[in-house]
Amino acid sequence: MKYNFTGKNISIYDDVKEKAENKIDRIQRLVPENTEVSVAISKNRHLYKVEVSMPLNKRLLRAEVTDTDVIACLDSVVDVLEKQIIKYKSRIRERSRRNVATIEEVSYLNEQPEPAEAPDFKIHRTKRFAVKPMDAQEAVMELELLGHSFFVFRSASTDEVNVVYKRNDGEYGLIEPQ
Repeated sequence: MKYNFTGKNISIYDDVKEKAENKIDRIQRLVPENTEVSVAISKNRHLYKVEVSMPLNKRLLRAEVTDTDVIACLDSVVDVLEKQIIKYKSRIRERSRRNVATIEEVSYLNEQPEPAEAPDFKIHRTKRFAVKPMDAQEAVMELELLGHSFFVFRSASTDEVNVVYKRNDGEYGLIEPQ
């Protein structure tokens, strides 16, 4: 694995880099050898935030954890990434059984050994609703009225399904398909 460290409001010393590499090497068995890992550590008052991102073939895995201890952040980030990788691999395998178009991704993943245990995800509830045409401002208003963290709507201008969501910083985001 190739590591790229970035610090914001903090100097990243060799001992922190070494500890981060040791923690992240725990998931090395799940990803290809030449995977690039970007580690961003920032400090805001007494809280540390560790963000780790790794590109895998056609996907980008990313985890972000905030805590008062850098090492605790690193442990939590590695746990999150490990779960994401296992989930990603199991989804790709399931999809490949149904669709021949994903064989390239599966062959990329099969270069790596199998994880010990793949979690079984269950959908507990399914909701159906009419997707109404509206603009993003109306969708944000609906989101606030419902008290949800996201809202799915059909864009009145492009006639495509979009999503507005509330970000961690209190602002709003818009997801548009390409």
